[in-house]
Amino acid sequence: MEKAFFTGVARLNKWLLPSLSKKQLDLSKASKWQLALIGWRYYVTSRALG
Repeated sequence: MEKAFFTGVARLNKWLLPSLSKKQLDLSKASKWQLALIGWRYYVTSRALG
């Protein structure tokens, strides 16, 4: 149940949120909200795969 939920959230993230890797974002120059977005996407992706 939990894995299915996070898989759905990961698909929504991919559709709704901007991809920062395509913009070749430098992590040392990222703003606070960009770092929070990266952390959120990492958390959801790791939970969907695990």
